[in-house]
Amino acid sequence: MSRLTVYSREDCPLCEELLAELLPWADERGFAVQIIDVDSDPQLLRRYGLKVPLVDWSGETVCFGHLDLLALKTITRSA
Repeated sequence: MSRLTVYSREDCPLCEELLAELLPWADERGFAVQIIDVDSDPQLLRRYGLKVPLVDWSGETVCFGHLDLLALKTITRSA
């Protein structure tokens, strides 16, 4: 099963909006979604800071801030 990773944080309206769009889309296609709270790790906090939500596919940033379904469809097409 292919996996998407979302870097997020609690009480983040943009994160909640992105996940509300992404989770049903990913479920329909059989993609697992791992959600990581950047505030849980000092290294992640330094790396991502305010650049959340961020969607990652196999180590490659797909989009951040808002869900870019076109970019997501393009990058996951071969999966």
